Amino acid sequence: MASVELIMPKMGESIMEATVLTWLKSEGDTIEQDESVLEVATDKVDTEVPSTHEGVLSQILAQEGDVVPVGAPIAIITTEGDEPATTSSPQSEKVVTPIEQAVVAKAPAMSTAILEKPVSGRFYSPLVMNIAREEAIDMVELERIPGTGKEGRVTKKDILAYVSTRTKSNGNGAVVTPDSPAPVVATPLAPTPVAPAPKPQPVSVSAGDEIIEMDRMRKMIAGRMVDSKRISPHVTSFVEADMTGIVNWRNKIKKEFEAREGEKMTFTPIIMEAVVKAIKDFPMVNVSVDGDNIIKKKNINIGLAVALPSGNLIVPVVHNADQYNLAGLAKKVNDLARRARENKLTPEDLDGGTYSISNVGSFGNVMGTPIIMQPQVGIMALGAIIKKPAVVETAEGDMIAIRHKMFLSHSYDHRVVDGALGGKMVRRVADYLENFDVNQTV
Repeated sequence: MASVELIMPKMGESIMEATVLTWLKSEGDTIEQDESVLEVATDKVDTEVPSTHEGVLSQILAQEGDVVPVGAPIAIITTEGDEPATTSSPQSEKVVTPIEQAVVAKAPAMSTAILEKPVSGRFYSPLVMNIAREEAIDMVELERIPGTGKEGRVTKKDILAYVSTRTKSNGNGAVVTPDSPAPVVATPLAPTPVAPAPKPQPVSVSAGDEIIEMDRMRKMIAGRMVDSKRISPHVTSFVEADMTGIVNWRNKIKKEFEAREGEKMTFTPIIMEAVVKAIKDFPMVNVSVDGDNIIKKKNINIGLAVALPSGNLIVPVVHNADQYNLAGLAKKVNDLARRARENKLTPEDLDGGTYSISNVGSFGNVMGTPIIMQPQVGIMALGAIIKKPAVVETAEGDMIAIRHKMFLSHSYDHRVVDGALGGKMVRRVADYLENFDVNQTV
């Protein structure tokens, strides 16, 4: 008999930790190799963790609700064989993993008191410690926060609730309360500080109002949207495209395509193909910003915003979208959208996007001003395709005709994408759509 550790697996390039949601097996249960043992949540997706060995789940180390760094042990599995045991007592000396070191390294320079060992011996997760650093909460103050986790552990929810009600410090060690004037403190000359974020206005609640707590995904979406507007100065350019040729072509081939391929040919892959072509023409929209550097992306990975049945939003990615033909794009788009709505996406499906599109027309909207997915610098909204009268130029002169029209809205990061580039990009997408080869087969 031997014991092996089941560790928190790496679930994406940028994912450093995950929260244990539910254990699917109990201590003492027999498990097969690759059998799902627990469900975890990252900041991008919920997923199941399979067992790396066949044996008996002898000990669970991470409880439901715990935030566990990638690479840390979450359970002990007893297996058949003579391999040396790889387990270690949870009470043994804590080893700092590279992931935890990275969390500490990323934290802003705050009071060093937060790095001291807790006097009470209470455990604090890397996530809680990182939030404490960002909020300038020292260890003495952290020790006073009541915890609702196992054995009184402070959870992410506990510390965020405390931060929301905490009396703020003015940054010079003097406490400012609403009823007291700001103290006069002599400060040395320094660069002009960044203006603090505006405080949310108090919300009144009347009789009969319903209070609905945000779920985990909605909280993440809210945080990311606020961060994106804070990081990127958004500008939006609009173009109206004539989709008549594409509409007629799709109506002609869609039944045959579905019968042959078992997939629907929607407008989304057709437009995505045009976006990919335009990105090749204007590669400086396929970039990210890293401080004073611009990272020009080699791959074209298109994020696709998908509305979920819960009302939330998720953005799976078509990796190397320029390597697909139109039929391949249709199958990939349909597969991602289907698995997104069935909560079957993997972390890899959500990683590595370099540019995104959002089909607001599916809700009957004629246009929208989408928010950029960080760290990308551009996103395009696809409006509803609507019949309307339009001036058409012919050899016999101008005439009024009924055409299928669609607005394209291009939101871009004005730090690195100026109006000329952002406007030309969306115009080029429209040009590709209006010059679509209606004689092609798919």
